[in-house]
Amino acid sequence: MLLQGKRLLVTGVVSTKSIAYAAARLALDEGAEIVLTGFGRGLRITERLGEMLGCEVLEMDVTQPEQVEAVVARIDEKWGALDGVLHAVAFAPAAALDGGFLTAPWEDVATAMHVSTYSFAAVGREFGPLLAKAGGGSIVGLDFDAAFVWPGYDWMGVAKAGLESCSRYLAHALGPAGTRVNLIAAGPLRTVAASAIKSFEVFENVWQERAPLGWDDTDATAVGRAICALWSDWLPAVTGEVIHVDGGVHAVGGALPKAAPAAEIPAPALEIAAVR
Repeated sequence: MLLQGKRLLVTGVVSTKSIAYAAARLALDEGAEIVLTGFGRGLRITERLGEMLGCEVLEMDVTQPEQVEAVVARIDEKWGALDGVLHAVAFAPAAALDGGFLTAPWEDVATAMHVSTYSFAAVGREFGPLLAKAGGGSIVGLDFDAAFVWPGYDWMGVAKAGLESCSRYLAHALGPAGTRVNLIAAGPLRTVAASAIKSFEVFENVWQERAPLGWDDTDATAVGRAICALWSDWLPAVTGEVIHVDGGVHAVGGALPKAAPAAEIPAPALEIAAVR
């Protein structure tokens, strides 16, 4: 049981297809106790999914300090400490996506940065003392590789770049208390968040053409397993990392197609490879 006795807080469970749902389901299978959070119109959905999983659900909008503080107080009352957090929260108004990079007003850009970037640090700050009580614990956030421009991603791409930097600074700030802070850069998945990006097919095509291991954009299990690994005690010296769970696309040059299976490589080429 990889997570036996671990006490975890999971944000972002808004459908059975979400990464957060996959992580929560797998963590429960591995022995963890979990509290979910939701807010706004999605809270009712999170509550229904919480009933399915057998988890308590609390209201928490990460941009509302009083709600975050209330959840901290409830977790302190319930468990007295916390072993892990999943920050699975991101949002950008429509004007900041799909070609809106040069036209989005500051108000919309500010919203994207507040929800998708600053809130990661805020969650780390507020839950840090509870994690310290458990010996440090592990904060995991969700990323999408910010090293490149992705058509239509626009200000969300900028926010994710900020998230990567924020994660490193948070790892530095919370490290003395033993808290590990890492991001998972997942390949594209057909989640609620993905439905907001009109150019999502571009992402799908890139992964179909270039992922050395292949990629199933309907199954978040691989990402959920990586999150559970980071929550566990098996990676005690890993912090400030962006771990790619994307079928290998991040490692492949932009112009390179996926390699042909060995059976399709001419025999002489295989012989040369063997000699080398």
